[in-house]
Amino acid sequence: MIEKHSKSESQQIYIFQHPASRFHPKKNTFMNNTKTAYFFLRVSMGINLLGHGLVRLVKLQDFASGMMKGFETSWLPQPLVHLFSVTLPFLEFTIGLLLIIGFKTRIAAMAGASLIILLLFGSSTVENWEAMGIQMIYAGLFYILISRIEDNYLALDRK
Repeated sequence: MIEKHSKSESQQIYIFQHPASRFHPKKNTFMNNTKTAYFFLRVSMGINLLGHGLVRLVKLQDFASGMMKGFETSWLPQPLVHLFSVTLPFLEFTIGLLLIIGFKTRIAAMAGASLIILLLFGSSTVENWEAMGIQMIYAGLFYILISRIEDNYLALDRK
């Protein structure tokens, strides 16, 4: 937006103003929508991870056994697969809880993204391309959570 200001009839000043700058910060609908959207994405990702962890914690040994069986064809050492299998539900639960309540949000989002990288790596060793496609969606959502951290809203922390 270009505004024209006149000091006198002979002197005119043109000032460029970004369209969003005319909104008052507290009344800026775009800003409120962005923060609200971030809140819903953060809580949704948190519930997703918390749910994954919770159902697996209840049946931890069965989950770990299933993971071991699923990775029999992988070149990864079985003790490493077992360690990851019993650790994964705790990580999912913790990261999910932190995202839901908005505590240490930046750290939780980075931990979630790191966890997805590990899952992508593991899925690639057993050629589970379908799982990798879903994990890439999670990676994109964590990208949004990390890159838009300044929009964190209704959280115990602000970042």
